[in-house]
Amino acid sequence: MPELAQVQQLIAYADELYHRLVLIVGPSGSGKTALLRHLHAAVAAPCINVNLALSQQLLDLPARDRILRGPSLLCTLVDATAAPLVLLDNTELLFHHDYRWKPLDLLKSCARDRTVVAAWNGRLADGYVIYATPDHPDYRREPIREILTYALT
Repeated sequence: MPELAQVQQLIAYADELYHRLVLIVGPSGSGKTALLRHLHAAVAAPCINVNLALSQQLLDLPARDRILRGPSLLCTLVDATAAPLVLLDNTELLFHHDYRWKPLDLLKSCARDRTVVAAWNGRLADGYVIYATPDHPDYRREPIREILTYALT
């Protein structure tokens, strides 16, 4: 799997950056989860299903507290692994418009003390990482300055 070797090279390079974040970017069905599973098997890094783990944490909170506490809960989930490399899959919950979170900033904040490889359901275009379409309420278009990306099609 040539993608695996390329992502491992990005991980090695990410260790030198302030935000040690690598985004695996691709549309639904492009192989992001399969790539993360292969990476998990190759390097024994923990892989967190963000939608599942974070939603379980949010269920215990009143609705108004979810907006404020959600970002710290994600970083707590990442920190709890105590691993130097953490894989994040199924990250769609981070984009939900009701929470008003900034997904890229949130992922970057979790990648300060360890390397994080995260799936991003979307595409790369002209120096931006894009989630959804402009008419969708969860649409995001973020510049990818100082962020390492690997695109799947």
